[in-house]
Amino acid sequence: MNIGDVATLSRLPAKTIRYYEDIGLVKPLRSANGYRTFRESDAHRLAFLGRARALGFSIEDCRSLLALYGDEDRASAEVKEIAELHLDRIDEKITELTEMRATLAHLVDACAGDHRPDCPILADLAMECRGEDQLEKSA
Repeated sequence: MNIGDVATLSRLPAKTIRYYEDIGLVKPLRSANGYRTFRESDAHRLAFLGRARALGFSIEDCRSLLALYGDEDRASAEVKEIAELHLDRIDEKITELTEMRATLAHLVDACAGDHRPDCPILADLAMECRGEDQLEKSA
């Protein structure tokens, strides 16, 4: 199977497949002329990677999950630990985004959005910058 075929089967762009090959997540065969030849197992592996990445797992998490997937003596506890750590990172990100949204919503509500030049959004952003300037001067 060529890269176009495996891209269709795995639903990944050829560029992503080449990247995964470069970092050693997939190792297609090479023909005498240097063309990649993908096996059915490569397509399955790439689909696995695509699903894991869609769930937000890091490349290193994917590397670990693939190794565990291929290990018939694995303990599911190892897989669960990777997933739980990732879930914790997602929860942290949700908290950060919720706080960010609340702050921005407050600033948007406070801004009149009219012809006047005063703007609480810009004032708040400038306050953050002034705070960083103060830190740099005191250091």
